[in-house]
Amino acid sequence: MNITLIGMPGAGKSSIGKELASRLQFDFLDADNIIEKSAKLKLQGIIDKYGEETFLEMEQKAVIGLGKIDCCVICPGGSVVYSQEAMSFLKENSVIIFLDADLERVKEHISNLSTRGIIGLKGKALEDVYQQRRPLYEKYADVTLKLSQNSTIIEHVECIIKSLRCP
Repeated sequence: MNITLIGMPGAGKSSIGKELASRLQFDFLDADNIIEKSAKLKLQGIIDKYGEETFLEMEQKAVIGLGKIDCCVICPGGSVVYSQEAMSFLKENSVIIFLDADLERVKEHISNLSTRGIIGLKGKALEDVYQQRRPLYEKYADVTLKLSQNSTIIEHVECIIKSLRCP
């Protein structure tokens, strides 16, 4: 079994994912890190140099390129939901958990909008990207975890583990 965490940038996919992987003794795979290593550039640098469409292609390739894996927590970038192919791959190979963070939480955790490497921001506000992606996260999620402002990473991980054990 694999677990994929999806959600907006700033929702906590990486921090929750690392702790979840540690607790389950799974490997942790961060698709953004895979893309950055492959391109030898930070995400924003890739977007600036090659454009959003090329970045989305790279993201899709990185996710599908994971191939046959097991016992992994996968954290793709927040824009992975724009790729039906990548999401089909993840659906076939993992349980998909939507880390549902409200817009205020997302804003609090993203201080560097201009350098963060967020697809869809060109000419739009973060709120617009949030509203555009939210239905896609909901569409692909097997489980939705509403993130509470007051809960810790450990508490979120415990909720995920509970949700996986109880149908």
